Amino acid sequence: MKSVLITDLDNTLFDWFSIWHKSFSAMLNEISSISGISIEELKPQIKKIHQKHGTAEYAFVIEEIPSIRAKYGNRETINKIFDPAIHAYRSERKKHLKLYDGVYDTLNTLKNMGVLIIGYTESKEFYSNYRVSKLGLDGIIDILFSPEDHTIPFGVIPQSNYQLTKTVNMHTPQGEIKPNPKILKDIIHSVEATPEKCIYVGDSEMKDIAMALEANVDAVFAKYGTSHFSTNTDDYDLLRDVTHWTDSDVERERKIKEENKDIHAKFIINRFDEILQLFQFQRFSK
Repeated sequence: MKSVLITDLDNTLFDWFSIWHKSFSAMLNEISSISGISIEELKPQIKKIHQKHGTAEYAFVIEEIPSIRAKYGNRETINKIFDPAIHAYRSERKKHLKLYDGVYDTLNTLKNMGVLIIGYTESKEFYSNYRVSKLGLDGIIDILFSPEDHTIPFGVIPQSNYQLTKTVNMHTPQGEIKPNPKILKDIIHSVEATPEKCIYVGDSEMKDIAMALEANVDAVFAKYGTSHFSTNTDDYDLLRDVTHWTDSDVERERKIKEENKDIHAKFIINRFDEILQLFQFQRFSK
């Protein structure tokens, strides 16, 4: 019997890639249209900003683009002129931010059974909190483990609209990323559970699944979360062009992929709600 669900968020509970691509490309097109600066010229500048802040979702990217700063000056002017680009981003994000089919009902079912639900993501706290809040998962997810936020520009008041009121925020160790079985073991230990009581759901065999198996946790591969690799190859090129990954990050990822190429999950799902058919659940107790 299982009493703890630990789940990845991006591309496991929702289609992170589609949300990112639709919103970012809409913004990028508007930036280019307004400024007259080509997308090809903008992309390498944006990539450096993303690398600096460790995320491809950096909310203040427009005001830090060197060619935009040189042409328009201070952040107040830039934000006023490029308000249509910001609006385009937010509009597309709102349109595409939705859970995969079956996710909400499954999490709600487990919550009502008393199962402890833990989210574990590599997306920074603010962006993760925003999605958890907007998707109606505040309080359904009991604890959310994520990296701390990046710094924000001087003079900007920290955004508090999406601080979670019921879900507890916890931070993963600075600089530590998946696959790290020690972090997963520490998460389990922090709630006074045991690996045998847990299942872990994630969309990456080389990271999520390899990590869970090494931590002796039953691992469930969310195969549906990998479809963007095969169906959106051109769109994926944009993410590569502006990724926050450094060359060393890319090399690290290559090594992980090579080392874990023969690791495969025993349990594979094509919809999130299939976990209810794979395991029996009961109320969590320490």
